[in-house]
Amino acid sequence: TGFVAALFLALPLLAIVWRVPWDSLAEILVRQQTLEALGISILTASIATLFCLLFGVPLAWWLDWLGRSPGSLGYRLVRSLVLVPLVLPPVVGGVALLMLLGRKGALGGPVHDLTGFSLPFTTAAVVVAQTFVALPFLVLTVEGALRSIDRSLDEVALDLGATPTHAFLLVILPIVRPAVISGAVLCFARALGEFGATITLAGNLPGVTQTMPTATYITMQTDPDAAIALSLIMLSVAVVILFALRDRWTRGVFGQANSAE
Repeated sequence: TGFVAALFLALPLLAIVWRVPWDSLAEILVRQQTLEALGISILTASIATLFCLLFGVPLAWWLDWLGRSPGSLGYRLVRSLVLVPLVLPPVVGGVALLMLLGRKGALGGPVHDLTGFSLPFTTAAVVVAQTFVALPFLVLTVEGALRSIDRSLDEVALDLGATPTHAFLLVILPIVRPAVISGAVLCFARALGEFGATITLAGNLPGVTQTMPTATYITMQTDPDAAIALSLIMLSVAVVILFALRDRWTRGVFGQANSAE
């Protein structure tokens, strides 16, 4: 049964490699549409990862602080919010972002009325959608590392006169740095492969919002060989990331016990 399950996971990936049009692969990869989609994907995923680091690390720290109180209602609520994007269908996440940030959205509407700026169907919208779906990966990874370290370390720093921020930046953050790096890589991978929320909030405008996943979906309808070639690129990126994080994933994706070593 286990072997059958492994085949179920492996065979679709092998099928991509088997069906790759190797004779025309180079020509497909240098097409303007492919290069534009790849460039936008790398750019937006990188920016989304930076935003995840900027907001995710403090959120993980706060979540860890809330979790120190047994049975904390605040911890359960905040952690549930962090988990929502993981279980929410990406398209629903895109709709939710559109209802908030769209031209007639709860927040986007007033902003548009005051400034004329509309976020949807812009490159910035791609970044927002990717950040929304990727942020939990960083938060859970860093929180798992924080919960595994000796909490007396920052308490000593506080006793010596450091502020909570300084204690975190100078004492705790260097210890959990491997988990932060792992979480950032996971965020980048998730952002790079995001489809549902992106196409809902940002659309699929070539050279503006068309990423590799959306380009693959659209191309599949007219040029299956090109779509398979694009899929090969995404698969190659996933394999590289898997190889880079192989040690941490064998010890737990979200950085438990040994991730902070």
